[in-house]
Amino acid sequence: MGNRGAKPKGKVKIKWSANFAYAIGLLVSDGCLSGGRHVILVSKDIDQLQNFMKALVITVPIGKTKSGYNGNVSFKVQFSDVLFYNFLESIGLMPHKSKIIAEIKIPEEYFFDFLRGSFDGDGCTYSYWDPRWKSSFMFYTCFVSASRKHILWLRDEIDKRLKIKGHMTGDGTRAIFQLKYAKADSLTLLQKMYHSKKVLCLSRKRLKIVKMLATVEEKL
Repeated sequence: MGNRGAKPKGKVKIKWSANFAYAIGLLVSDGCLSGGRHVILVSKDIDQLQNFMKALVITVPIGKTKSGYNGNVSFKVQFSDVLFYNFLESIGLMPHKSKIIAEIKIPEEYFFDFLRGSFDGDGCTYSYWDPRWKSSFMFYTCFVSASRKHILWLRDEIDKRLKIKGHMTGDGTRAIFQLKYAKADSLTLLQKMYHSKKVLCLSRKRLKIVKMLATVEEKL
């Protein structure tokens, strides 16, 4: 009778963990779904793709792709997994998600691991010395999305857990939305996202944060 009636097997083991939630965050920010089975992640950082594969415990080739008006070269991983694809749809992802993605169903204990993945994909930090006040060092943590609903959901979920509001802005064209946290709130948020020195993350972003916080004698 062969394998008739056997359940299909997926490449990805669907089981929530800190690393798995981190990978979901990367997919929400920089990933896409296609054709009912294909899962794709694109990044300019090979480290990001290696972290993604480590988080999902898979190995697939890293390819190159051109993106944007200037044809800038990025890297990508792509694989087929119907079960994982269906799971991603069940928690809130979908094809052509950029402007319409909203809530993502994440277990409570892994929310900040998911958020770290989202930050590594579409987030940033920046800092500067404010010339209006002597020795005033300012820093911000930001999340960016083309979906207003997703940014609003992130703001509400973070506020629910940490009681910090954040400031939401648009780019004037309503094409890009940004959620921004300043100094004290930013520190609170970063300490939750990087709750251990061993967490999976994009090393260049963490190094930037460590250097930034060293300026105000905070340790992450």
